[in-house]
Amino acid sequence: MSADGRERVLRTALELFGRDGVTGTTLSALRAASGVSVGSFYHHFSGKEQVAEALFVECVAMYQDAFLVELKAHDSARAAVEGVVAFHVRWCREHRDRARFMFTERPAGSEALAERNRMFFREVRSWWRVQARHGALRDADGVTAFVLWLGPAQELCRLWLNGQSAEPGDEQVRELSEAAWRSVGRHDGD
Repeated sequence: MSADGRERVLRTALELFGRDGVTGTTLSALRAASGVSVGSFYHHFSGKEQVAEALFVECVAMYQDAFLVELKAHDSARAAVEGVVAFHVRWCREHRDRARFMFTERPAGSEALAERNRMFFREVRSWWRVQARHGALRDADGVTAFVLWLGPAQELCRLWLNGQSAEPGDEQVRELSEAAWRSVGRHDGD
């Protein structure tokens, strides 16, 4: 299968998995909708679970790469914290299908995903430690820091993408950005 065929399978998978879930999508439907032969499909993927894993890692990579660009685009910790919250909601708006897939499907035991996450979180933790050392951010463990920083924005987007709330508005994004800063930033008396 050419790279174009592999991409067709992944694009088709995003559509079908988004509509029917990974479990509800048959391999034959995925292969037929992508227009690739059986042999071409199996040249790159061993089954639909491997397609789901490759698609998930691709989505995460897109998100994480853009996250790091946003993080580094700001001169102050506050601007970065608030900017990344706004970025998260904006990314989910601009990549609805990918964001929905990431919120609803997660491959088990993916070494590619684990390695990607190790590199990403190492870079974010390094940035965080520098900011904490300079007194701009609270000195919190990585999980707590990430939940305080992005947990509310992730939940807002998850609710919206699952049809349980309206699309996040600019005022909500401003409120969540400010709340994130109040949660993780060092303030007088801290």
